[in-house]
Amino acid sequence: MFGIFKKKEQRKEHITFDYSAVMVDMHSHVLPGIDDGAKNPQESIALIKKMMSLGIKKIIATPHIMADYYRNTPETINNALAILKEELEKEKIEIDIEAAAEHYFDETFEDRVKRNELMIMGDNYVLFEFSFISQPPNVVPVIQKLIDMGYKPILAHPERYPYLDIDQLRTLRDWGTLLQINTISLTGYYGKDTKKMAENLIDNQLVDFISSDMHHLRHAEAFKDALRMPYLEKVMVDYPLRNIMLR
Repeated sequence: MFGIFKKKEQRKEHITFDYSAVMVDMHSHVLPGIDDGAKNPQESIALIKKMMSLGIKKIIATPHIMADYYRNTPETINNALAILKEELEKEKIEIDIEAAAEHYFDETFEDRVKRNELMIMGDNYVLFEFSFISQPPNVVPVIQKLIDMGYKPILAHPERYPYLDIDQLRTLRDWGTLLQINTISLTGYYGKDTKKMAENLIDNQLVDFISSDMHHLRHAEAFKDALRMPYLEKVMVDYPLRNIMLR
């Protein structure tokens, strides 16, 4: 009973700000038909409209590149981007949209790095994710290789890896890996432990980017609901977030 009342106190009754100060959503799956995000251009448009209504001015779509599931390439990603841009033009929707990728840190990732086959955003930023089960064994040398080659690595949603604690994430950041949390983590969408870790990262000033990780309309609703969370306001007001550097 008391836990229920506490949860209500953690959310604002009314939304008093939006994402316009962040401007750029740099992690989403709004390209149609190439991963577990939008299935078709119509779903893409619906998600983009929701994001725009909440203050997003630019979207960098980041479809999965995974050896076993989503074998995307620059060609498949850019083709999907072209289809989406054509649909946006038909609908007379004006939004700056680009494409990069969310690279899965699997057995093929190191070779992609060595061959310069990465989909980047902005000034050589590379978004990647770990397995949700265990950390890859070659993290340190691959991160060092990325940095040596002039890339700026960004770890997607570090709050969602249950095997990493705050000290390990601080060490990753000290090695040169930037950290991006999902705004919807702050709503409890992925569970209370993920929410707590996202808040802990904010308290320890370890967050460099925030983003939606938008896949579908349930995420869109949670993206809006996150605007009621005091921790989202904290990270947007008190932090020098780097999203704006991608505009």
